[in-house]
Order: sequence, then structure tokens, then C-alpha cells
Amino acid sequence: MIRIGRETIAVTTDTVGTKVLLAEEVGRWEEVGEDIVGVNVNDLAAVGARTAGLVDVILCGRLRRAEFRAIGRGLGRGLRAAECALLGGETAVVPEIVHGMDLGGTAFGFFPGRRVPITGTRIRPGDVLLGIPSNGLHANGFTLVRRLLRKGSVNLGRPRPGGRGPIGRELLHPTRIYTRAVDAIADDPGVHGLAHISGGGVRNLVRLHPKVAFVFDRWPAPPPLFGWLQQLGRISDEEMFQTFNMGVGFVVVARSDRVAPILSRLARSGARGVREIGRVARGTGVAVPALGLRYEGYG
Repeated sequence: MIRIGRETIAVTTDTVGTKVLLAEEVGRWEEVGEDIVGVNVNDLAAVGARTAGLVDVILCGRLRRAEFRAIGRGLGRGLRAAECALLGGETAVVPEIVHGMDLGGTAFGFFPGRRVPITGTRIRPGDVLLGIPSNGLHANGFTLVRRLLRKGSVNLGRPRPGGRGPIGRELLHPTRIYTRAVDAIADDPGVHGLAHISGGGVRNLVRLHPKVAFVFDRWPAPPPLFGWLQQLGRISDEEMFQTFNMGVGFVVVARSDRVAPILSRLARSGARGVREIGRVARGTGVAVPALGLRYEGYG
């Protein structure tokens, strides 16, 4: 965030990462085009900023018109969902540097009216943790995912046990965009902290306030996709919760007496299935007691 005169501007940059390699394998690009928006605007939402604009970047080894069109369609869907303008971007064919495709962007937002950045400094023991459901893996942990798929000789064109549709398409499901939900509550003084559960998993909460404990003692059962991946690679609970969102894509830290109106506003904004998943306590770090998990820091 940077102060410009009387205004504060928030800027963030991120890429879709190795999820693009799965898109290449499956032959679908719209989802990762939408991810360019999601991975960036959700980070703006994590400080309560209202998204204003985005520039994208596509680096590739050769000109790929059909893929570019598909990426553009997904990018358009994401921009509409985030109510965000595309200000421009860069497409570069650089075969000496990139052999496949790399997708990313930079987004900026602002704080309308009297809204101030939500940085976590007001978080106190007794606050409540509200979880907004994710809609899949989003765009994190795909280096591990692809390793598990290779190890298990998974056919991407077939559904997983109990799944609907090809597993390749299920894994590519685009990042849910949380900007409207957050914009609906960001002016409420009872919102003390916001966290996008992306790379780093639940450990991201540590960055909000290092001198309290975030206790997820009501974490909902993760969707079956996560359990399937965990079984496929015999991955520990500790690794799963520090790599993937495990069914919760965004966390709101709320003052206990403001939980009801905040939940109401989230529902009116279109956020479904939001629920209490934990609390803030005295201590430090992040804990998931039911699984015996504890993370003292981000590293």
C-alpha cells in the first residue's frame, strides 16, 4: 500500500504458477485466464481494498492464437466478477526464456469514502473466525498436485471415484473471486482482519497478527477432492493444510458482537455457506486442534 496525497492505493502482483502446465496437458485455457484475475484481486480484498484495475502479462515460447483467445475469455469472466477494468498488459513471445506459457498480472485498488486498510492490528482474543468456502484448489500447490498425478498414473480424462466429469477439468476449476463479499463488509468496524487462503494455507493468518493464536476448532470437512489427493500421495494433514485451502478460500476475523450482521451482509453479497470456523485466543500461531496441527510461523 502507498499513500498518495490523501488517498491510499493498494497494489499486488501474482502469477497463476504451475497450474498452466496442467492447462497445457488438459488443453483448456479459459480457467487459468480467469485465475489471472482471482489470484490478484483476492489479495487486494485481504486488506479491504476495492478493486479498480488490472494489467495482465502473458509470456510464451511461440504465438498461440487459439490459446490466447481462450485465456481472453476467462480473463473477461474474471474481470466482470471482480468488477475490475483491464487497463492493458503485455504479451511477449520469448522462446529463449519461456518454452510453454506463463500467466500473471498486477492489480490495484483503493479505499472508498472513509474506509481504512484492514491490516489485522485490531485483532484481539475473543474474535471469531468466519470461513468463506472455496470452489476447489484455486491456483496453489499445483507442483505437488502434478507430481501426485504422475505418481498415480491418473487419467485426466476420467472422473475420480465419486467425482463428476474428468478430473483434469475438476482440478482446473478457476479461483473463486471474493471481492464483492469483502466489499460488502469492509466498512464494518467489527471486521478486524481478512485473509486470502492461498499459498501457505492456514499459515497466512500468522501474518495478520503475530501475538495472538488463531484456533480453527470448527473447520468444516474438506470437499472430497482434497481427500482424494491426500490419499493419492499419502500426504500428511500438516502438509495439506499448509499447501491447500482445504475448502476455505477466505477468512474474516470478526468482533464477536458483529458476527450476525457481517454474516447477513455476506449472504446478501452472494457469498454462500459462510460459517464460524474458529476463534482468536491468547497465544501465538495457528492451530487445528482436531487434527493436532500447530503452526508457529509462516516458514
